Amino acid sequence: MADVAAAAVGAGSDVNTAGNPTEVAMAYLQDETDGDMTNLNLGELDLTTDEFILDEVDIHIQANLEDDLVKEALKTGVDLRQYSKQVESELQRIEQASIKDYIKESQNIASLHNQITACDSILERMEGMLSGFQSDLSSISSEIQTLQQQSVSMNVRLKNRQAVRSHLSQLVDELVVPGTMISTILDSPVTEQEFLEQLHELNNKINFAKELSFRETLACSDIQDIVDRLKLKAVSKIREFILQKIYSFRKPMTNYQIPQNTLLKYRFFYQFLLANERTVAKEIRDEYVDTMSKIYYSYFKSYSSRLLKVQYEEVADKDDLMGVEDTAKKGFFSKPSLKSRNTIFTLGQRGAILSPAELEGPILVPHTAQRGDSRYPYETLFRSQHYALLDNGCREYLFLSDFFMVAGNSALDLFNSIMGKTLSMFLKSMSTYVSDCYDSIAIFLCIHIILRFRAITAKRTIPALDKYWEAVLELLWPRFEMILEMNIHSIRNTDPQKLGLLDTRPHYITRRYAEFSSAIVSINQTFPNERTHTLLGQLLVEVENFVLKMAAEFPSRRDQLIFLINNYDMMLSVLMERAADDSKEVEGFQQLLLARTQEFIEEILSPPFGGMIAFVKEAEALMEKGQLDRLKNEEARITQLVRGFSSTWKQSVESMSQDVMRSFTNFKNGTSIIQGALTQLIQYYHGFHKILNQPTFRSLAVRSELINLHHLMVEVKKHKPNF
Repeated sequence: MADVAAAAVGAGSDVNTAGNPTEVAMAYLQDETDGDMTNLNLGELDLTTDEFILDEVDIHIQANLEDDLVKEALKTGVDLRQYSKQVESELQRIEQASIKDYIKESQNIASLHNQITACDSILERMEGMLSGFQSDLSSISSEIQTLQQQSVSMNVRLKNRQAVRSHLSQLVDELVVPGTMISTILDSPVTEQEFLEQLHELNNKINFAKELSFRETLACSDIQDIVDRLKLKAVSKIREFILQKIYSFRKPMTNYQIPQNTLLKYRFFYQFLLANERTVAKEIRDEYVDTMSKIYYSYFKSYSSRLLKVQYEEVADKDDLMGVEDTAKKGFFSKPSLKSRNTIFTLGQRGAILSPAELEGPILVPHTAQRGDSRYPYETLFRSQHYALLDNGCREYLFLSDFFMVAGNSALDLFNSIMGKTLSMFLKSMSTYVSDCYDSIAIFLCIHIILRFRAITAKRTIPALDKYWEAVLELLWPRFEMILEMNIHSIRNTDPQKLGLLDTRPHYITRRYAEFSSAIVSINQTFPNERTHTLLGQLLVEVENFVLKMAAEFPSRRDQLIFLINNYDMMLSVLMERAADDSKEVEGFQQLLLARTQEFIEEILSPPFGGMIAFVKEAEALMEKGQLDRLKNEEARITQLVRGFSSTWKQSVESMSQDVMRSFTNFKNGTSIIQGALTQLIQYYHGFHKILNQPTFRSLAVRSELINLHHLMVEVKKHKPNF
């Protein structure tokens, strides 16, 4: 651009400076071109080719003209040549100044050059060191990789060796028979703890040797001989020890439970025999079964026979039935009857045998009872005998399951092989006794003793005696039902005319029924039995029929009602002492007693107050029909009734009260009847008042003689007896 400006200044004399700047520039370029045209060798220049683009020159010129300095120079008309020289001189001056500055700073520049050279050498050395360090790191990395590979390889070898060592050490430990084991098995008593521990170890070695023999391990043959010898020695010592304990059971007066507990401490002995010498194990098992079977049979046979010696001598027979009269005579050779036949129908304290305290209480000791001259009912002996069986049976079953390692049917079979003979003896003796027993309460108590014992064994989860309980119940239930049916038939076939003098007091047959029924109902509440309820229902029907037949023997209805009320009240009182209030028997007798009591009240009110009662009933019936006027002409009758009641009611009430109290044995029942009668009397008299207050009778003068109802109630209360 400076050259262009200078050229423009140099061409100032030939170019019109006042013209267009573009034209001035073009003129300058034209002059320059013309001056050099003669020296220009264009050669083979082809001006027609497309590759020569003049537009680019125009663009270049246009770009220079856009420069701010060129624009300013052209505007001011400056001579571009002069301006170019000026610029060039300015540049030379600046160049000279720069050279002087450079010379002035030459030492610093030389020093800087030396420092740069020194830095280059240092950096070169550092580069060498880093290169060496890099090569060292490369070698270290490869060494680390090598070490890592070696470490992994060594770790694998270590694990393999440890695995081999554990197997080999276990194998060696199992194969080696230590001297301690040999000396202990050979010399130590079997009761020592060390012998038991070494026996466990020996058992493990025997099992291990068997396992190795299956694998055909050669090392097994090295120890097989000594292991077999130790096994034989251990089996011999164990057999001798267990047999001695079993033989000790046979000694008289021996508590076999003590040696049983000792055997349980060494239950592993039998397990060892069962695993290694089954013939010896079977020998011991058979010896135990034979010994214990004889011991239990002998013990229970002796105990049962001794128990029977302390039973009550007086027992019920086939003639001791509910419907048999007390005055019945027997043959000359017949055995004497019970002192009181009623006792076989009364529960009394016999029911206490079912309480938990007595049911699971200590068993009877016969010789102690004999020394004290004590006697017991059959159910007490039955309870003691079967509780001893339950206790010993449960203990024996648990011992067999634990020591001989049996369960399920195997345990039951083993138990039956020991106790079977004893249980059969029990069933046989019981069948003999029951076939001649007529004490229904004793049989029923025995049934419920068995039901409770069966629940106890079920709670203990011991099924050993389940079949025996069922067999006993199959013996007892039919006998109880048969005796109950015999009593039902005896009452049904009773002839009232053969029962002696008539008496309105409670009959002894109904008392027998009440005691018996309350006993059976109270016992049957815990384990209800539908068959028992049915039979009791039949017995109830027969007793009701019997009471009605007996009442029919009395000539007067009043005596019949007294007899019925006394018997119903007695039976209801006895039943309510033991039976539930909502039982069938209690509800039935309550209804019968209420009906007969109401009828009796009407009966005793009729003689002294029958006229008034009949008038009240007749008038009330006519009032309902609206025909009360039909009694308008009964003034004389009404007058007689009013005056008669006023004059005699006190004496009548007093006489009635005394008569009622003499008629009923239960004072409480008599008092209730008197109160009911007086209440009924007041109701009738109140009805009498209401009738006379009707318009039909209001004009009667006798109405003023009526006793005030409130006054009557106060006076009546004075005649109510209190007991």
